[in-house]
Amino acid sequence: MKITIDSRTCSGHARCAATAPDVFELDDDGYAVPFDGEVPAGLEDEAHDGAMACPERAITVE
Repeated sequence: MKITIDSRTCSGHARCAATAPDVFELDDDGYAVPFDGEVPAGLEDEAHDGAMACPERAITVE
């Protein structure tokens, strides 16, 4: 499972990290950091929840 974050669309609401702190990280300005690699086993549902929490739909989980 892979996560893609459209940094041009992200507005820094930080809802992804608030919903799924084990999956999403924020930079110093509060924007989602691009995810590198595969989602760790057991965190798939959390990844989807974090993506759905984004009001801009800047996060895609595949």
